[in-house]
Amino acid sequence: MSNMPPSDQNNNKKLKPEQFRDFFRTMNDFIHEKPVKGVLQSIDEFFSSPFPGGAFPIQVRESEDKYIITAELPGVKKEQIRLNILPNQLTISIENNESETTEGLNNHFFQKRISHERLSRTIPLPVVINEKMVKASYRDGLLTITVPMLRGKTINIED
Repeated sequence: MSNMPPSDQNNNKKLKPEQFRDFFRTMNDFIHEKPVKGVLQSIDEFFSSPFPGGAFPIQVRESEDKYIITAELPGVKKEQIRLNILPNQLTISIENNESETTEGLNNHFFQKRISHERLSRTIPLPVVINEKMVKASYRDGLLTITVPMLRGKTINIED
């Protein structure tokens, strides 16, 4: 067996730097022309949206006596956020309703666009949640929810 790379075994030719340059130039031209450029732009737009794929980041931390849940919601108004509590889970929902009407001369109706978007995340917790003790605050695009852990009574077992 030879110690030459496979390309050299077949034709004993060395690749020249100009060939690499031409190859990369061709690939660059390919990427910057349609339809590839359009696909790449749509991928960029998808990842630059605040919640790509319909999800928003959530972090759950546990301390000795509470759970602290934080959700990053940039560009969301406080009025758009809803919190729903079931016995051992918390759901964060965001609703965005937009209505746009375009009118022309003499208030003749030309176009009306209505959009409704709803995103939600549900966080299961291993404790029963007392909704009266849950606290939530929203500041600078960061929602912070504090859920106290309910401790039951300890019962001593007699001999």
